[in-house]
Amino acid sequence: MHRYVERWYRKYMQAGDLVSFSVKVKESDLFIFAEKDLKKEAEACLLRERRNLEAYIRYDPRFAESLTPIPVPSFAPRICRRMGWAAQEAGVGPMAAVAGAINEAIAEELLPFSPELIIENGGDLLVTSSRDRLVAVYAGEDSPFSFRIGIRLRGGSSWGVATSSGKVGPSLSFGHADAVVVVAKSAALADAWATSLANRVRKREDVASVLRLARRITSLEGVVVIFEDLLGVEGNIELEKLT
Repeated sequence: MHRYVERWYRKYMQAGDLVSFSVKVKESDLFIFAEKDLKKEAEACLLRERRNLEAYIRYDPRFAESLTPIPVPSFAPRICRRMGWAAQEAGVGPMAAVAGAINEAIAEELLPFSPELIIENGGDLLVTSSRDRLVAVYAGEDSPFSFRIGIRLRGGSSWGVATSSGKVGPSLSFGHADAVVVVAKSAALADAWATSLANRVRKREDVASVLRLARRITSLEGVVVIFEDLLGVEGNIELEKLT
């Protein structure tokens, strides 16, 4: 599991039509917007999913250590199978999908009680809403794009939004991008691909090649790559200027 980092950005998160609450279990720290306070339900689900994940890691320590995909048997907990699938698709280790997979598990638990739902987990998001939602992009304090552009998520669908950076945050990255933001229907898949694509951005020239690769990945809705003063966008996503 990743070490804990203070979620200072949460003071900027707003959804005036929803109730917000946080849920923390060990390194997992979720901030949730829903139609009502579902903290008890979310906490019970998070505890269960973490127990399942930790138990499987004891059975197969490679699951937590591998930086490349590994086989995950059918008897593994569902969260582990979901992580394994996303990792296989993106060519990374299973733990690259952990935040997104947890978000999906929590969403499955809460959506019957709240069709409007936003789950934030270490900067990775799952958004299910009947209305449009705007997600601000953060690429570090020195980036000219931080909090100045946002991604509009159209209502009537469920979205996973994940960010990986070679300069910001505790997550392992072999690249040097300020930020690679991936939007997909699956939060676990967005999480895994954000890591995979960010690993490939080590210099300015890599931005174009990563965007060409993203164009061929049909399971992704869109990708934003930020490298210093360079902004690249690919896919069916809408960017908006923030003031």
